[in-house]
Amino acid sequence: MRSMWIGGIILIIALMAGTYFMVGDSFELGEDYINDLTMIGAIAIIGITVFVALKYINQIKNDTASGELKEENWDGIGEYSNDIPVGWGVMFIATMVWQLWYFYVGYPTNQFSQIGQYNEETLGYQAKFEKKWKDISKDDLRGMGESIFLVQCAPCHGVDAEGIDGKAQDLTKRIAKASVLETIKDGANNFKSVYPGGMPAGMASGKDAEELAEYVAGGLKGKKPASWATCAGCHGENGEGMAYVAPNLKTYSDDLVKTVLTNGKKSTIGTMPNFTGRLSDTQMKAIANYLRSLGE
Repeated sequence: MRSMWIGGIILIIALMAGTYFMVGDSFELGEDYINDLTMIGAIAIIGITVFVALKYINQIKNDTASGELKEENWDGIGEYSNDIPVGWGVMFIATMVWQLWYFYVGYPTNQFSQIGQYNEETLGYQAKFEKKWKDISKDDLRGMGESIFLVQCAPCHGVDAEGIDGKAQDLTKRIAKASVLETIKDGANNFKSVYPGGMPAGMASGKDAEELAEYVAGGLKGKKPASWATCAGCHGENGEGMAYVAPNLKTYSDDLVKTVLTNGKKSTIGTMPNFTGRLSDTQMKAIANYLRSLGE
């Protein structure tokens, strides 16, 4: 038994040394109390684990069963009506107490957190930003939109907003003829949360579809095709859309741009991600203002 305890002590020392060897370069006593607690906890776990293992190994080797057998048995195997081990009971209760302390008082729920600090600072800056630009002028709004566009949108749409080798929509125009034809053929259901009905497929075909695509891509100028009446039922006679029914086909309205930025958009080359949480309402309005200026 003595040799077993000596071996256990050697094992504890070896495990502690190994732990310190692995994390010692990031641990300095008194430098950070979280690191201190972590190291103390590791040492405690090593010591308790080895001690408990040795204790019960010794009991298995030397103890004999005693106590009063219960009446029930399973294939002749009985069970003693002994109390639970005191050490096990104490550790079980201590674990529950520690869990409550950790959840309500300990780290990280009630202590400093870099993520929490970042979130607080971000929310603070957002509040200052909204307050500063609450009554922003049109020129400032356009300048803000251009700055945001160059950072957030230009990587796909290009600095000139004309797309990069056709890999993203040309934003200097409200919509391209090819896009109109594709939508007429396949329908559109990108924004069900905003326009619940969506647009069904096959609204026109052949010559009618070509005329509609030319008319819409041309900014709804010139003579209206006869089949425009079908589109006007949802998009309006002037093509400026209807709330909760269909988007504006004439220009990049504030609502349309906000909808795309908030929900993202499926396209022929992939999916545009949404910018929820990254852009404020003022910034989305600024981008819409800048895109409208490109058409001008």
